[in-house]
Amino acid sequence: MKKDVRALFLEFFQSKGHKIYESMPLVPDDPTLLFTNAGMVQFKDIFTGKVPTPSPNIATSAQLCIRAGGKHNDLENVGYTSRHHTLFEMLGNFSFGAYFKKEAIAYAWEFVTEVLGFSKEVLYVTIHESDDEAFELWKEHIDSNRIKRMGDKDNFWQMGDTGPCGPCSEIFVDQGAEKFNGPEDYFGGDGDRFLEIWNLVFMQYERDIEGNLKPLPKPSIDTGMGLERVMALLEGKSSNFDSSLFMPLIAKVEEIVGQKYFYESGASFRVIADHARAVAFLLAQGVNFDKEGRGYVLRRILRRAVRHGYLLGMRKPFVYEVLESVCENMGSHYHYLKEKKEIIKTQCKAEEERFFETLENGMNLFNKELEVLKKEKSKALFSGEIAFKLYDTYGFPLDLTQDMLRENGFGVDIDSFEVCMQKQKEQAKANWKGSGDSIQEGDFKTLLSKFGENVFIGYECAESKSKILALLDENFKEVKTLQGKGYVMFDKTPLYPQSGGPIGDKGRILQQNEIVATITDTKKYFGLNISTLETLKPLEIGQEVWIEVSKDRLEIAKHHSATHLLHKALREVLGDHITQAGSLVESNRLRFDFSHPKALSYEELNKVELLVNEKILKANPQICEVMGIEAAKSKGAMALFGEKYGENVRVISFGDSIELCGGIHVENTANIGSFYIVKESGVSSGVRRIEAVCGKAAYYYGKEALSEIASAKEMLKTQNLLEGIKKQKEQIKALKSQGGNSKNEINNLKIQEINGISMVIQGFSGSDIKEIIDEIKNKYEKVVILLIDESGRIAAGVKNAPIKAGIWVKEVAKVMGGNGGGRDDFATAGGKALDKIEEALKKAKEFVLQSLL
Repeated sequence: MKKDVRALFLEFFQSKGHKIYESMPLVPDDPTLLFTNAGMVQFKDIFTGKVPTPSPNIATSAQLCIRAGGKHNDLENVGYTSRHHTLFEMLGNFSFGAYFKKEAIAYAWEFVTEVLGFSKEVLYVTIHESDDEAFELWKEHIDSNRIKRMGDKDNFWQMGDTGPCGPCSEIFVDQGAEKFNGPEDYFGGDGDRFLEIWNLVFMQYERDIEGNLKPLPKPSIDTGMGLERVMALLEGKSSNFDSSLFMPLIAKVEEIVGQKYFYESGASFRVIADHARAVAFLLAQGVNFDKEGRGYVLRRILRRAVRHGYLLGMRKPFVYEVLESVCENMGSHYHYLKEKKEIIKTQCKAEEERFFETLENGMNLFNKELEVLKKEKSKALFSGEIAFKLYDTYGFPLDLTQDMLRENGFGVDIDSFEVCMQKQKEQAKANWKGSGDSIQEGDFKTLLSKFGENVFIGYECAESKSKILALLDENFKEVKTLQGKGYVMFDKTPLYPQSGGPIGDKGRILQQNEIVATITDTKKYFGLNISTLETLKPLEIGQEVWIEVSKDRLEIAKHHSATHLLHKALREVLGDHITQAGSLVESNRLRFDFSHPKALSYEELNKVELLVNEKILKANPQICEVMGIEAAKSKGAMALFGEKYGENVRVISFGDSIELCGGIHVENTANIGSFYIVKESGVSSGVRRIEAVCGKAAYYYGKEALSEIASAKEMLKTQNLLEGIKKQKEQIKALKSQGGNSKNEINNLKIQEINGISMVIQGFSGSDIKEIIDEIKNKYEKVVILLIDESGRIAAGVKNAPIKAGIWVKEVAKVMGGNGGGRDDFATAGGKALDKIEEALKKAKEFVLQSLL
């Protein structure tokens, strides 16, 4: 019978008094990390002492991890080794000063031998060469000749150059000499015979800046056991990919490609199976395909899988079908995989379609350059310029090109690639910006230890008499007196801290009816509600003051409540796959990002706007309930993935809109007033954005719109305008009679489809270019057009596509030695070099491909 190792592990440590922690999101609240890459990440602030030790002070978790970007990147090894993965699960138990080596060793041995049932005859352990204490403790469980002493490289762990560190102890399984008997198969070597399954870190020192080790007052435990590795061993498999965690996915790949899997030649099957898991979890947790940051890493992973499918003969999207198997196989524990299965399949398929559109051309370019490389034996490196073109024009990540070259024994000329990349970066954003709280230092632990979390009373009131518990300077260090800019912590506060969408409250501080400070923002730092302020008079710790929240709060509350109604309306109009992907709520607008594979039509936007206004007009009162998290979910409350919810949660209902929310809202939907959608746009692949206004901002929006209509009517009354229009019509009619029928000219144009956008790029002769462009734009919902006539005139039009016509024509005109520009939706330019029209058209097409892929 297959063992549920994950459940056995968590239940075992729960029986020992450990609190079970859910797997934290793959996108950590840590600006130093691209992804969660280890089980201890969610406990990092406890280990480093930034926050007080929790109760109970022992924990256990099964943590999803990804190592596919930045410093921790195993991507190039995946598929070619037995145990490297992009996504894996790390089982761990943690002690924050509660127990140390004796208990950690005893727990590990009991679980491995008694729960998992590994024979003691195949187990070995390692310890640090200086750790005599661990040696004596292990002797109580295992023969001393099975305890191996290792050096710093293998058995000493540290978080960084300074900070907590300590010796390690690892448990190994001997898989047997009969299966593994190569030259590397000695203990501690690179062979697979002796396989590490569990690492126990004894965090007992603090390393200072000079490198000296100082004993920690409360030594701690951090352990890690790889689920994939343990499952393979328990099932008697020599590779993780042969285990029950991966074989169903490999079987799905076999079914799709119509080929049988054999381990020796099956690297591509393994890559696809592995990468499908990472793609499924990242999409389900709200990461979307993008040109930079985490979204770019996700795109790299998928495109690597697609390319391996290409090697197996696939010429159409297929990875999305493997994602379905991932959701079915892992959805029983990670429920959100099943809930979001359809939308992540849709997102994946759309991204695959984008890549397949350019994959063939990119492969042709790659193979052509590879043949040159093979013939010129003196040439050792693949052209960096070609590698950059594959990246920039055809969407091939550099490591994908390197991966293909590695199979042929070549590398890329990285220096020339970087030169090309640097030129582009000068005009682009930085490759990645971290997320999470950027505050690395500060006296937060002291404040938490001294006062605990302060009380928020803003649900009941917008002003209060409060006591100043702490004042902090601009570096978050405690001061007794504050004059100028800094931060304040009150014993109780009506000021709402920024959380999710709504911005933090502003306000003012008064003493004896005199304003002594202005509050410019409010946020939470490690659970503390802290306000940013600028004093007009010095403030001191212990003072009692009067706090008044800015009147902007009411408008923020209107937009926040409207966001809830918008979320519900989108689900009703578009489907239950709609989930929030980001939000901003201010006093004069709201911005709501949501998962959806395509732009909303005019009719869909109208339906959503109408539905929100109907919900407002129903005058539904706010119903606020506090209940257990499971009861809230049973009630139908929507929860955001990655949000930290306690055992009891706050549920806000407005009619059929029910969400978990800790924010400020209106008392009745009627208080929201009117609601207008002012813009719908794309944020990244699979994510759309709606911007809207309500309340006072909606009044001004409507007033301005009416004013513009009145002005337009006034203009239309003038005889000169009417005569001008008549004259233009006569000119257009004359041009048509001279240049032929515009409908025939349009029929002669070659229309191509790129990612759902119609594209026309070609030379042109005939009647007025602008008229033709306008007619094409009227004919298609999404279109980009660029025409060049015999005189060198260039004209471009754009409708509902992420391209700016002015920038486009300017780039194309450069090829012909000309210049130009214009609006985002229409622009013109002129070129002098008429012999370069074909080259300019080629440049125009490359510009579109680069922008849309």
